[in-house]
Amino acid sequence: MKQYTDFTTGNVGLFTLSLRWVIGWTYFSAFWRRLILENKLIPEEAGYIGEKFNHFLPNALGIKPIIEYLVSNPDALQISMVVFTIVEAIVGLFLILGLFTRLMSIGVFFLALGILLGSGWLGTTCLDEWQIGVLGVASGFVLFLTGSGAYSLDKYLLNKPHRFTRKKWFAYLGSGNLPIKNLAPKVLVMSLFISGLTLFTNQYFHGGVFGTLHNKSVRPKVEISNIRKNGSQLYFQLFRVEGADVYGSFLIRIQILDENKQVVKTIGQEELAQFPKEKITNHYVAKIKPGAHSLILPLGAKADIAIDLEEISLKKGFSLKLTDISGIEWTAKIM
Repeated sequence: MKQYTDFTTGNVGLFTLSLRWVIGWTYFSAFWRRLILENKLIPEEAGYIGEKFNHFLPNALGIKPIIEYLVSNPDALQISMVVFTIVEAIVGLFLILGLFTRLMSIGVFFLALGILLGSGWLGTTCLDEWQIGVLGVASGFVLFLTGSGAYSLDKYLLNKPHRFTRKKWFAYLGSGNLPIKNLAPKVLVMSLFISGLTLFTNQYFHGGVFGTLHNKSVRPKVEISNIRKNGSQLYFQLFRVEGADVYGSFLIRIQILDENKQVVKTIGQEELAQFPKEKITNHYVAKIKPGAHSLILPLGAKADIAIDLEEISLKKGFSLKLTDISGIEWTAKIM
């Protein structure tokens, strides 16, 4: 008679081996490329991970105050990025090794949840960050249920006469049969929650369930606010809230229009490329700054800008007009 694999004796952990290794490398590789292949934890260097984190800010769900606090406080941000990277390294490596698998799966669940809530709205073509987030949440839950089987340190320890592996806490944090009664309805409830989270975030970020699809990573959008006059200076705040995170918005023209929409002042492309840095007050680590051919507005950057009015007398109906290199325009009333 043929012998079939028994799903109830811990072998189920074997069937998620490829999932465990792939998820493990996904998180460990973040540490590997961020610190070993290239150091991206230095604030002054290009590619600093803190600036990438800043890109999440404009449309984050639920955790926006946390992100804003960190990107407004560079020292706290750097510490959190270092801690975050170390946690990813431990979670990833331990999953690959199959050591304390269930504890690491909880780490995967919450790391993926953070990615989902913070950056689920990003992704120019395939809703990249949303997919990573929801699949990570679901994978973390599955790995918690299965633990590790063969080809894991958990299994190696279980096969040795160690007393601690017979404790209930090891079953919860490592591998082996889960000591939970009536598991099926609990799995159903959690699966419904994860499925609901998937549908909700898909709709919230992208309109992917019903209505009109939208993608906030395709076209740059800049919000203009806090417009005020102080002496011969006009102050206003710019906040880049949409568009690709890997590509800046390039401002090539700032204009002041009168009540008849006639241009009374223009700051052109060459002037913006040499715009005085002392007239830009940045709020976050992602900074608005002059570039080679324009004023560069990274995603998530917010800054107060000052321009000279010269002899212009502002009147009711005047407006401010910004032009991106792509031709997109943004306007706001001055008074």
